[in-house]
Amino acid sequence: MKEYIESGRAVLGIEFGSTRIKAVLIGEDKSPIASGSHDWENSLVDGIWTYSLEEIWAGLQDCYSKMAADAYEQYGAEITKLGALGFSAMMHGYMAFDKDGELLVPFRTWRNTITEQASEELTELFGYPIPQRWSIAHLYQAMLNGEEHVKDIAFQTTLAGYIHWKLSGEKVLGVGEASGMFPIDIETKDFNKRMMAQFNEKAAKYPWTLEEIFPKVLVAGENAGTLTAEGARLLDPSGKLQPGAPMCPPEGDAGTGMAATNSVRVRTGNISAGTSVFGMVVLEHELKKVHPEIDLVTTPDGSLVGMVHCNNCTSDLNAWVNCFKEFLGSLGVEVSMPKIYDTFYYEAEKGDPDCGGLLAYNYFSGEHTTGFEEGRPMFVRRPDDKFSFANFAKVNLYTALGALKAGLDIMLVEEGVKLDRITGHGGLYKTPRVGQQITANAINAPVSVMKTAGEGGAWGIALLADYMISKDGGETLDMYLENKVFAGNEGTVLAPQPEEVEGFNVFIERYKKGLAIERAAVDNLR
Repeated sequence: MKEYIESGRAVLGIEFGSTRIKAVLIGEDKSPIASGSHDWENSLVDGIWTYSLEEIWAGLQDCYSKMAADAYEQYGAEITKLGALGFSAMMHGYMAFDKDGELLVPFRTWRNTITEQASEELTELFGYPIPQRWSIAHLYQAMLNGEEHVKDIAFQTTLAGYIHWKLSGEKVLGVGEASGMFPIDIETKDFNKRMMAQFNEKAAKYPWTLEEIFPKVLVAGENAGTLTAEGARLLDPSGKLQPGAPMCPPEGDAGTGMAATNSVRVRTGNISAGTSVFGMVVLEHELKKVHPEIDLVTTPDGSLVGMVHCNNCTSDLNAWVNCFKEFLGSLGVEVSMPKIYDTFYYEAEKGDPDCGGLLAYNYFSGEHTTGFEEGRPMFVRRPDDKFSFANFAKVNLYTALGALKAGLDIMLVEEGVKLDRITGHGGLYKTPRVGQQITANAINAPVSVMKTAGEGGAWGIALLADYMISKDGGETLDMYLENKVFAGNEGTVLAPQPEEVEGFNVFIERYKKGLAIERAAVDNLR
């Protein structure tokens, strides 16, 4: 492995998640051989969820250096060259730059639910669902607000596009990530020209058109530039890394999740569950109706995908686990975080199918699927509910999937979308079996989880970078994943349990009725 890495054949993928930046280096068999990560958190500044540019670059460099140190510790290998690399990040959001490349306003992340008016007006204008977190919704809301900076925009992109631009000099986006900026024409695999013209009419007073300020759209397998000398120094300030590595189109975490779970083929789907949660299904055809709860995005190679995206998943659960760790510490008991998480999850399996009547909301931020512009995490119970640790643990896992369940039911039940396979990945599935089984019960469908479930999007973008340099002739992305990466391995599959499915359905009815409590909290706890 030392010779493989030092000869510059290893491929690197880096993903900027909501709470962690992760780097994964893959070897010849496409599996991870070294990794590094950097924990970070968004900040609420003047009512806007954001990360500073300084945090972005410090996090990237720390993450890369830890991956390089891991490669050296394991194999004695110094990384000076790479076979290819790719970057991905949390989708959507708003990054606008002037002609000098200066950021005009702080990065507005996907987590912000401040564009309701823009979302509704654009959905009506296009006849196409435009979620609040999409880049075009943020741009239009800034226009509606009369924000001064809008006239000075020379380039608008997403976080993944920004990182890629600074490391390669190329203003491009992968089609999956681009589909979170603006609707994609599935035939041309580019931004929808009719809708762009409609928007340009709305923006006629500004000295730009969308075509002028948006990045170029590329599909998986296309070359998106090379690592420049300046980019190499940004990534590795030690100066060891040489420029020249080919770079794949930057993608969003939805697209990398599809790659990491072998879910780019029609009638396959995946659920990515971490700080946020989204469920995606590759569609056979357009949906019959426009549903505000369903995003229409694409796979990294441009197939239509129905996606339910919810802002909140494990943040509140993580907060409770940290609280329990503090309690144990106050007793002088030192237990590792993985042990506490596993215990929490395994105790949840012992809870009643309906969580004993308990109710929780994990709304750290707003949740558009259920109509909330802000969130208030809360735990609620009646005096005669069965309040046990097992039920408490279980209700916090159930509520992590509550909003997702509401959205997926629209696709799978109301629209009758067909699924051959759905795969789970992300932090919710790190503890074996528990999150996977609860997901199967929530959606009443079999769920598979692979051994690489915890690797998530960083591995997914590494695979997309590898596909770019190793595809054979007309080999499609789904063929590459099926034959060269997964080779028929679908991981472990758990079927829904009828009694637990019924229990989850009882819980979700309580969850829907209790939304009035969440509304009262948002309105009155200021």
